[in-house]
Amino acid sequence: MTPTQLSQTVLRTVRHAVADGELRVSVPERVVVKPASRPGHGDYATGVALQLARPAGLPALGVAGILRSRLAATPGIELVEVSGPGFLNITLADGSGAALVRDVLRCGTAYGHSDALAGEPVELAFPGETRAAVTADALRRLLRSQGALVTTRCTGPADPDCAALGVISDTVSTRGPGDPRHATPGAPAGAAPIRLPVRPVPVGASAAELLRTLGADATRWGLLRPAAHDCPRLTGDEHDPLLMQRESNPLFRVRYAHARARALVRNAADLGIEPAPGDLGIPGDSGEPRVPGAPAGPSPARDLLAALREYPAVLDAAVRHRAPDRIARHLEQLADAFFRFHDACPVLPRGDEKPGAAHRARTALAEAAGTVLAGGLLLLGIDAPAHL
Repeated sequence: MTPTQLSQTVLRTVRHAVADGELRVSVPERVVVKPASRPGHGDYATGVALQLARPAGLPALGVAGILRSRLAATPGIELVEVSGPGFLNITLADGSGAALVRDVLRCGTAYGHSDALAGEPVELAFPGETRAAVTADALRRLLRSQGALVTTRCTGPADPDCAALGVISDTVSTRGPGDPRHATPGAPAGAAPIRLPVRPVPVGASAAELLRTLGADATRWGLLRPAAHDCPRLTGDEHDPLLMQRESNPLFRVRYAHARARALVRNAADLGIEPAPGDLGIPGDSGEPRVPGAPAGPSPARDLLAALREYPAVLDAAVRHRAPDRIARHLEQLADAFFRFHDACPVLPRGDEKPGAAHRARTALAEAAGTVLAGGLLLLGIDAPAHL
């Protein structure tokens, strides 16, 4: 991708963000991109977010976060990072996915987190019903991953057993939201928090009933995986699909993918193989993003890299739409992509095969997949065991 093509790509990204209502600003005639001034800060940089911040009525970091999520999913772009007051540092795809994998491993389970909402006070108000409490807790985690200062407030009688589901409520009160005791910790004095109601379709069962039959992790997944307007389908007995350790159980599939990725890294270490992002050594499937119009075909590494690349955008959308179900669905897609990669591209040497650079690169990719799966489960408040 040439600098001119990259400039046009960034401009199209701005135009699409405006068309989708994420930015309310006049689209500029052109966007300037320049070679990165410092090593390790991508191939190119643009200050378009700083340019649009004032007319958009948003902080430059907020504009940069919106554009970053969209640009990161663009074919030909490997990585987009936000630096300083709101510069976008762009790394072009080299065909191996090495920069992306390196970034995931550097960030760890915080991959996809940002400062887009840094310092912004938010109060989540929810009734005492079980699903609302769990959803509010997940939203707290999601918002904090983007830098927001979040508190939660239960507006009705709280279910004490929700604490066993990992739910923390800062206040339990039926007082009006203007009560000074509802101020958000860490927010500037006098700053009024953005108040967001959390009212998903109720589950119709108490926390104690769900914990007794499903346990904490399966309960949280069962309540968060459906969209807020959908009714959770929990049977509440020992035959509930979420208790089955089989591929038809999406929670098991996601956690098994994470455990398998961790096992591969451990086994690689036993063989003296250190994860090292680089060429995956897969002819015809190097991990390069799919070019529009190109013929479709098997692409296990490329699809796994795409799922990793899209995760920050999914996280951003989950925060903006207050929809933790988007994270759960993407984790399912990521797990499926990992298993396809696992089956088609052996991570460890077979037979008398000697470990090589491709094995180190594939181990790094497997570790990156496990890292993102763990990070997503963490945001949902669900354990990610290394052994399953």
